[in-house]
Amino acid sequence: MNLGCWLVLEKWMDPGMFAGSSAEDETWLNRELGSAGLRERMLRHRSTYITEEDFAAIAGAGLDFVRIPVPYFVFGDREPYDECVTWLDKAFVWARRHGLKVLIDLHTAPGGQNGYDNGGIMGVCRWHTMPSEVEFVLTVLERLAVRYGDDSALMGIEVLNEPISLPVYLFAPSTGKAADKAEAAGSGHVPTAFLKDFYRQAYVRLRRILPSDKLIVFHDGFRLHPWTDFFRDPKLKNVMLDIHPYIWALEMYEPVHAPWLYRIYLRLQRARIRKLQKRIPVLVGEWTACSRYAADMKQTGRAGTGIFAQKRKRCRRVAAMEMDTWSEAAGWCYWSWKLYPDGRYRGKDSWKAMWDMSWCIRHGFLPDRF
Repeated sequence: MNLGCWLVLEKWMDPGMFAGSSAEDETWLNRELGSAGLRERMLRHRSTYITEEDFAAIAGAGLDFVRIPVPYFVFGDREPYDECVTWLDKAFVWARRHGLKVLIDLHTAPGGQNGYDNGGIMGVCRWHTMPSEVEFVLTVLERLAVRYGDDSALMGIEVLNEPISLPVYLFAPSTGKAADKAEAAGSGHVPTAFLKDFYRQAYVRLRRILPSDKLIVFHDGFRLHPWTDFFRDPKLKNVMLDIHPYIWALEMYEPVHAPWLYRIYLRLQRARIRKLQKRIPVLVGEWTACSRYAADMKQTGRAGTGIFAQKRKRCRRVAAMEMDTWSEAAGWCYWSWKLYPDGRYRGKDSWKAMWDMSWCIRHGFLPDRF
């Protein structure tokens, strides 16, 4: 289970956190309001958005680990951001109490690794061009490893979320939409050669600290082909490859929203997972049952109505197809446990409910057993 929007903000998931600002990402929210202006709001958000009760509910749902996105300023050593490592500390306490493991996911990088809002800054992707910031990210990973490496709840550390490839960068809706065009100058995709070298460095530096039973996880960077050979290296021990095969992402480019297309897409994903798993365990680190097949239906907003029941049936159908495919992988992780803090999705925002796994469980939008 992903705990998105807790320690790394995404406006579409919790717009209320961006009230009083025109910012579209966490970087500009901090720039516009400043850490002093945000401190009380952030404290309230972090102390209520995810609590120990959520960890208990996640364990009660039959799930066994949480993937927690954290920002590069997790330790509070970059202006104007406040630290959030104290909340990560709490997560480990709660995880131990409820029998869950924790995968720490470094979700952002200074200067942006994908240009998405989930990378911290929209339209900017320059981190890989700045050696000092690349080094900074490596030191953040080391500090996380030192702090949590011996914790029994630690499953592992994911080196960096979604470093973007050339095709995805060219067609990403956020490309070219930086708030400051000068800041975005020099932005571009993260080259494969650079990414492989960064992954090797990260592995060596993390493995020096982490016990051998802790995972080191690498995102595929939206690249299909380079990883089979990369993970032939016998020096790479206890590693895992993270992929994010969103049906929703497919539908951004493919206007057909129907189960037959999903089946074709999922067959391709199944074949890819099988091929990769000959070399490295695969984690489907982000997926959602949300599809336009269900989400584009008119939403009444009331459980028990005909439209609501049909929407639920469609969502369960898509989820069952996906989970059958993900069974080929070593594991999967839904995005996300919650979105809107009050769990109410109405009108034009009704489609977001299917991204909220806690809501889906409460309303029967997922198969009964995982």
